[in-house]
Amino acid sequence: MDSLPGIFRSERNQELLLRILILALIYVIAFSTRLYSVLRYESVIHEFDPYFNFRSTQYLVNEGFYNFLNWFDEGSWYPLGRIVGGTVYPGLMITAAAVYWVLNFFNITINIRNVCVLLAPWFASNTAMVTYFLAKEVKNTGTGLLAAALIAIVPGYVSRSVAGSYDNEGIAIFTLLLTYAMWVKSVKTGSLLWSGLATLAYFYMVSAWGGYIFIINLIPLYVFVLLVSGRYSSRLYIAYCTFYTIGTLLSMQITFVGFQAVQSSEHMAAFGMFGLLQIYAFLNWVHAHLSNESYNRFFNVSVASLVGFLAISFTAATATGYISPWTGRFYTLLDPTYAKENIPIIASVSEHQPTTWASFFFDLHVLVILFPAGLYFCFKDIKSLGDVKDDNRTDAKIFIICYGITSVYFAGVMVRLMLVLAPITCVVGAIAISSTLENYMKPLKAKKTPGGKNAEGTYPMQQEVSFAVIAGLVVILIFYTFHCSWVTSEAYSSPSIVLAAKQNDGSRIIFDDFREAYRWLDMNTAPNARVMSWWDYGYQISAMANRTILVDNNTWNNSHIAQVGKAMSATEDNAIKIMRSLHVDYVLILFGGLTGYASDDINKFLWMVRIAGSTDPSIKEEQYFTNGEFRIDAGGSPVMLNSLMYKMCFWRFGDLYTEHNKPPGWDRVRNVEIGNKDFTLEHIEEVYTTQHWLVRIYKVKDVPNRGV
Repeated sequence: MDSLPGIFRSERNQELLLRILILALIYVIAFSTRLYSVLRYESVIHEFDPYFNFRSTQYLVNEGFYNFLNWFDEGSWYPLGRIVGGTVYPGLMITAAAVYWVLNFFNITINIRNVCVLLAPWFASNTAMVTYFLAKEVKNTGTGLLAAALIAIVPGYVSRSVAGSYDNEGIAIFTLLLTYAMWVKSVKTGSLLWSGLATLAYFYMVSAWGGYIFIINLIPLYVFVLLVSGRYSSRLYIAYCTFYTIGTLLSMQITFVGFQAVQSSEHMAAFGMFGLLQIYAFLNWVHAHLSNESYNRFFNVSVASLVGFLAISFTAATATGYISPWTGRFYTLLDPTYAKENIPIIASVSEHQPTTWASFFFDLHVLVILFPAGLYFCFKDIKSLGDVKDDNRTDAKIFIICYGITSVYFAGVMVRLMLVLAPITCVVGAIAISSTLENYMKPLKAKKTPGGKNAEGTYPMQQEVSFAVIAGLVVILIFYTFHCSWVTSEAYSSPSIVLAAKQNDGSRIIFDDFREAYRWLDMNTAPNARVMSWWDYGYQISAMANRTILVDNNTWNNSHIAQVGKAMSATEDNAIKIMRSLHVDYVLILFGGLTGYASDDINKFLWMVRIAGSTDPSIKEEQYFTNGEFRIDAGGSPVMLNSLMYKMCFWRFGDLYTEHNKPPGWDRVRNVEIGNKDFTLEHIEEVYTTQHWLVRIYKVKDVPNRGV
């Protein structure tokens, strides 16, 4: 110790130094573990939505902020187009552009693509630091360090923050936890400064992701819980009033939100809680100036009048359309069957499916067990401190409980919202671990009484049991680390744009068909060519091939997407009428029958039929089934075997041998021999098929001359 500088010789400073070193290590680990995709597949953007974000960021950097806000994209949703600036949450693009500008200001030259690729891992490191702050405010420093370490590698968050995952959630989870951390601190202190910081964090969240609705509903719920549990305080009043008023005004500055912040049903809980809080504070003030008997009369009359007024006002506002109804996605959160029955375009997205138990364990591992244990310790602490109404640690734990319970429900309804559950499981799991360690470390530190007798409150072999429990926790955390490392490197670091598979000899084979096809489109088609594909690939075609597309991943116009689905599911003669009415030049489809790629357009085909049928009742899903079974072999439905999608996928495939001892035309995804091999293409022609047949491109033939 004598060799340390004087400032670090005190125990307090040594602890501070150790804490800084641990946090620095966590910061580096959170960033570096998310770089597998770059090391294996080069610096490339992943998935589908990130390509729109990347293209928008490029436009922002090249054209400036003002032009970005007023950008009308003629290359999307042909012939409708899209007003980009007014239909996006710009926080992600502005953040990446700001980082790019700052780096270039200091003469650190870096490509904007690399900024976008590495932005999510950097924000993951920042999220770990914010998680430390939140958990520390809820319990103590040790819990904060554990929570930061857990979230640095938890798969449920890694899935949306690996290098190349340039999506809104990459920064949104950071802003979500930052808002909650500032909120907890503001309620604990009643400080306008912390309330203002919480408001700014919320504004950043609103600019970044539509999931801000979770914040603006969870915080009012938490305030309501505190009111009914008798924990109202001036600190709570200051924190919420500041947060709601300034936060609402700031959120309205985001064009995509605008007056929804005061008119949509999703925001009414926050508004209602703001009004309830004013009434509660007013009644407390009146109670202090009236006798109990007078106050009771005043209370009964006031509440009856207020309830009647609010009921009439809400009914009138809803009937006149001032308060807009809930969106389809919000209804889906309340009723998981709603989308499938009413909005097939939402139900068709894999992220909107209910979460399986396997997914919970895969994304959370041991946190699935530690989470309920942590909630138990939170309730236990609240009970032990229940009589101390001014203890602000209790308020913080109540918030954690509200966050945890609501996020479990939403994550169960929609697999995408596992992203919201993962952070709170890390915080609550850290509470479970630290509380358990506190309980079982005490016997190890206790000195034995003379004669070896057990002290009061102890039991035989208590130290041995403590050793076993602590060792068990260490083993569990080691397995958690191994699991997270494997999931990160194998499952969540493979970009959808570049595929890889292992051959029999253990070597890897790379499938780069997607970029190959987009490059062909870019180099071999007219700049104003219009490409029809299923909406999944719209963003990639726009960003990588720079061609006009009919539909993309911004699924805002169900009827326009239905037109594409109708063309894909119709016969060629009927499909060509739709395609020519939409001025289609090329059609792009995905086919996995040769390589075994399961996420191809044949496996998505029924969703095309369902979405088309949602606007055209003449299209019946049953027509594509044989005895209730979807088949592409000889027993397939004639309607299915003669659809445009079937013909585009299996054109020339019937002459191809794909496996040993199998007939030609053997589909390696469906494991059947295709049923219709002898067909011709009259109105379209194949112009390009990639090396592994993953992407096929067809050209719409010109209308033949009729002669004179």
